[in-house]
Amino acid sequence: MGLLPRQKIIDYYNDYKNMPVIFNKEIIQVTGLQAKQVILKCGSDFFPCVVYSTSFTEAKIVAASKSGLIEKLKDTNNSASIKFCFKIPESGEQVVFLVAARVIGSVPYDAASDMSMFTLQFSQHPPDDLIEIVGRILEANVNYSKRKDEFIAITGETLRKLRFSGKEIGVTIENVPRRCILRDISFAGARLVTVGVAKFLIDKRVVIKFDFNEPDEIYGIEGKIVDAEKVADRDDMVVANVFYCDSVPMTYKVRLSDYFSTLRTDAKVAGLSAPQPIPDQPPNAPPA
Repeated sequence: MGLLPRQKIIDYYNDYKNMPVIFNKEIIQVTGLQAKQVILKCGSDFFPCVVYSTSFTEAKIVAASKSGLIEKLKDTNNSASIKFCFKIPESGEQVVFLVAARVIGSVPYDAASDMSMFTLQFSQHPPDDLIEIVGRILEANVNYSKRKDEFIAITGETLRKLRFSGKEIGVTIENVPRRCILRDISFAGARLVTVGVAKFLIDKRVVIKFDFNEPDEIYGIEGKIVDAEKVADRDDMVVANVFYCDSVPMTYKVRLSDYFSTLRTDAKVAGLSAPQPIPDQPPNAPPA
């Protein structure tokens, strides 16, 4: 991949070193994990497995314990390698890499079958690609917690950075379709400009239809109008403040998190490029 600056990779590793990501259906979709192509290499043999979770120091996989894997691990002194495979949603690029590891434990995964969950401790620093893919998810979760109520004003620039298809969006209010203008968004909600009377919109259920590019995504987030006020000089228009009631999709979290990360990066670059002040001379210093 190599899309992030080296310092960002280092920050991901230092900040989230031991935080695991569990590969549920949504995380598999967001990361582009090619689950069927993930395998465990033990000696010269390959064993199908399912990645349950991974951090930057260890992974948990599920595999058939009666497939000969246990015996093979004894031969290799519990050494193995995990082959990860991802297809990056934004670019379609396929990323494949091996991570050397040591099996440090296993427990039965399903009493009705021979499946076991194996814990593998990485015996080398993970590839930058893994840190970038997993770190982006971890950062999104952290930003979601820390910046949940911080609004992003929708402008031409933020539309481009968030990769919205447009500022006008579709909304249903109590199952009635309407067209709205998006004014602000956050991890926790949004502000919309729409037709209506403010006092009649309070507590109404809404579904906001989001339409993004790169990658193309369309989905709705359910919420409730918690406040509304009339637009100045327009008796028929209101600004509705929506609080999300439904769970927020991970792709939405990642987009907003990426935007906030871009702001931090831009601020750092601006700080480095700005002229540095000349320090004051100490008392009685000779003239320069």
